[in-house]
Amino acid sequence: MTIYGLIRHGATQWNQLGKLQGQLDIELTNEGRSQAHLLGRRFRKLDWDYIVSSDLSRAHETAQIIAAESGIPMLEASPKLRERSFGQLEGTTLEERIERYGNEWRQLELGVESDESVIGRWSEFEAQLKLQHPGERILIVSHGSFIGTVLRVLDLEEPDGYLTNTSLTIIEHDEYGWSCSLYSCTRHLD
Repeated sequence: MTIYGLIRHGATQWNQLGKLQGQLDIELTNEGRSQAHLLGRRFRKLDWDYIVSSDLSRAHETAQIIAAESGIPMLEASPKLRERSFGQLEGTTLEERIERYGNEWRQLELGVESDESVIGRWSEFEAQLKLQHPGERILIVSHGSFIGTVLRVLDLEEPDGYLTNTSLTIIEHDEYGWSCSLYSCTRHLD
């Protein structure tokens, strides 16, 4: 059985401002670092083999903090786990998008990476992970839209679908397919 713990990175200033980060390399805030420390402490009592992350600093630093707190070893960061590229929308708030492009901004071609491209990156990464680490339990620190797209395509997304910063979602694959045993859990922040 393959088990992955999908983790959204800790909070950034742009999260707080409501800006799309995409593949821009935005750092964690002190709050984001604190969230990662709390999640790392949660993993001290849990049995995971490795942590791997996106190579963008907000995800990679989150993973490093979790590894330091929990003692779980890290694998090399992967650009395949980067957030979706939001093209011309990166760095904008919802209000700015509406002001620039109108209420129908989602229907415009603004260089946003397609779901197919995101899933292609996930599929390549996951195939390599299964080959190199079969049957191991691996924590994957990535980004909200990236993880959300994977969950939607695997038909594991929950109705509200929102993944909060440092949330943990556990997915498993066996002979019957994919299942989700925990969705967007943040009890470590309570």
